[in-house]
Amino acid sequence: MKACVIEKPLHYKIEDLPIPQPKPDEVLLRVTTAGICTNDVRDYKGSKYTYPRIGGHEYAGIVERLGTDVDTSFFKPGQKVVNYIIEECGMCYSCKHNAENLCDAAESGKVFYNENGISGYMGYAEYVCVKARHLYHYSDSVSNEEIAFTEPLACVINSINKTNIRMGDDVVIIGGGVMGLLHVLCAKKQGAYVIVSETDAKRREIALKMGADKVIDPIHTDPVEEVKKLTGQRGAQVVYNTTAIPTVASQAIEMVAKSGTVNMFSSMHPNDPILVDAGRLHSQEIKVTGTVSPTECSFAQAVDCIEKGIIDVKPLIDKVFDYKDVTEAMEYAARPDTYKVMLKFSD
Repeated sequence: MKACVIEKPLHYKIEDLPIPQPKPDEVLLRVTTAGICTNDVRDYKGSKYTYPRIGGHEYAGIVERLGTDVDTSFFKPGQKVVNYIIEECGMCYSCKHNAENLCDAAESGKVFYNENGISGYMGYAEYVCVKARHLYHYSDSVSNEEIAFTEPLACVINSINKTNIRMGDDVVIIGGGVMGLLHVLCAKKQGAYVIVSETDAKRREIALKMGADKVIDPIHTDPVEEVKKLTGQRGAQVVYNTTAIPTVASQAIEMVAKSGTVNMFSSMHPNDPILVDAGRLHSQEIKVTGTVSPTECSFAQAVDCIEKGIIDVKPLIDKVFDYKDVTEAMEYAARPDTYKVMLKFSD
């Protein structure tokens, strides 16, 4: 099979590798389409994880072959499926307390560090073996590109679930990229009044088209003061920071209302400490939390939302490249003005 292997930063190679053989509890998938995540771009530019790597955790697939122990009443060759990509152990404290997305074993597994071989999620290859228990069905009517959007949407649904939006709440979303706009779509479904803070004028226009009620230009105005003006000086009940900038994380906390919630959705780059008014957190009962990756529940919800047309991800699909053009695709995805970029492996 062909695979996009990043041998070192800025150097991809299309390699011929053996087709993996499914273990008894696994399914061999033929990958159709795989999305490029910000983390894939970081791997391309140079990350702390080991090389060589085969990235790709936002992929759609078709069942090719079943392991000997897989229940054929659930899966059959030819079905469209998507894979929950966290290899949770099911035994650690996090797994036993409904936080399998924080599994200790997954964090230390070969997805990130493999000194004696290839690391990565393996979605940027023509075939991949996955646990049958991690698969979710899609109907044939759903496009491969939409299916490949399941994982990012599931991350956002996890974020929404942790913050308990109530109908009529003022919600601020900082950042108008793919993940920010997915927050817009989901927050509107919860009945929120959505304010988007975004530096790029074109992205502000798109945020309005996607359902945002108001947009803020944080370059030419003070975003904290603008949020207060738009909310009767109260601040927003919920604030999502989808940017990687520590100073913006500080602003997110400043613009939240009494008893409100701030969710740090994005990782920080660089991960510099921020100053927080702890007295205000205490006296105004403000909650600051974070979310990372999807839970199994939010993944199932994402499948339902895409399958049933509740969330339309198609407007966020920017460009689909042939997998052989992976370097060009990564360079394009790294641009600040693009949305979701994908690699096509098969139909």
